Amino acid sequence: RKLFFDTHALVCLLEENGFTTQQSEIIVSALVKIMNTNLDMIYKDMVTKVQQEIALQQIMSHIGGVKKDMIILEKSEFSALRSENEKIKLELLQIKKQVMDEITKVRADNKLNLNLEKSRVKELVSFAGHAQQDRALTQTDRKIDTEVAGLKTMLESHKLDNIKYLAGSVFTCLTVALGFYRLWM
Repeated sequence: RKLFFDTHALVCLLEENGFTTQQSEIIVSALVKIMNTNLDMIYKDMVTKVQQEIALQQIMSHIGGVKKDMIILEKSEFSALRSENEKIKLELLQIKKQVMDEITKVRADNKLNLNLEKSRVKELVSFAGHAQQDRALTQTDRKIDTEVAGLKTMLESHKLDNIKYLAGSVFTCLTVALGFYRLWM
């Protein structure tokens, strides 16, 4: 170990100030021992450049492993999202088909009801006078208007439901994609 001061010069300085040669050498020897002990403690807490490089390489390998895990997780999440999106699309198609079937059924029922009303009106016309005919036609018109308004309302309601499901699916996919984008960047 190298000392960063001249021990002989220190011994001479101590002798010039009234210490004997033996006392000066003991004092310098004690100082050297103290410095060596302090340097040992400092060296014990310090890291060498080689140890630092090894630690850096270990940290970089851990970071690489985490990146690989994140890529695998991202791919699995995207595939799960895709499958969930496909399920939602199938559900929407089923709901759309059910709505169309329901609309067809309601239209058929309304046509049947209209035909029944027409035949009843014709019977009323044949039995009743002109005033009764006007009342029956007015009632029939009101029923027809009521039925048409009900059909329009139901059709709009089903359209809104389909739009809600579609918007929910799109925004869910967009939110997840943006979340992954934010995590990745």
